[in-house]
Amino acid sequence: MKIAFFYLLILLLLLSLSVSCKDNSTSEEDPYNKVTIGQQIWMTDNLNADKFRNGDIIPETRTIADWKRAGFNQQPAWCYYNNDSINKTKFGKLYNWYAVNDPRGLAPKGWHIPFDAEWTNLANNLGGINIAGGKLKSSGTLDWQSPNTNATNSSGFAGLPGGSRNFDGSFNSLGRNGFWWTATQNDALSAWYWYLGFDFESVARYDYNKENGFSVRCIKD
Repeated sequence: MKIAFFYLLILLLLLSLSVSCKDNSTSEEDPYNKVTIGQQIWMTDNLNADKFRNGDIIPETRTIADWKRAGFNQQPAWCYYNNDSINKTKFGKLYNWYAVNDPRGLAPKGWHIPFDAEWTNLANNLGGINIAGGKLKSSGTLDWQSPNTNATNSSGFAGLPGGSRNFDGSFNSLGRNGFWWTATQNDALSAWYWYLGFDFESVARYDYNKENGFSVRCIKD
């Protein structure tokens, strides 16, 4: 009798723990890998969408001339790093800011592109910009160039060095830096982005040309 009562207590304890823990699993309605950091829920993969939320196609823009034309005309565009689909699964797509800001919606239903203030909150939740980068980066040097300074991925964010595409159509920084657009513009020509680097543990914030191609992470509505 005492043994049965003991096992009943264990069962009740396990049930209470399962209820109290945040559920970050995927489902048919919400198939995205995610992690809770503070009060925010973030995707743990870079966005890979080739359609806007309304179903319209986002143009893939491969050539230098087409990339520059899309930026000059303030039209949405995406590409893979070096136009190589081998980078699709791990690093996702690189989008210009005109895709990020398109009213048709780049983020899937229930999600949005984070504003600059939401990235600031993320950094603050992890101890501030000076040390948050190490907690945001995936650990090791399989994807990151050595030394991948103080990278622990203790947050579960799993930031990867997806590189960028410049407004002139050139590619750079794969393996060295990860860049993520925010939904916040700085002025008519530039918008804010955040980035991580292989040789520092901070997370940095700058504004840059909207014609550039950066990665995108989404945050839950």
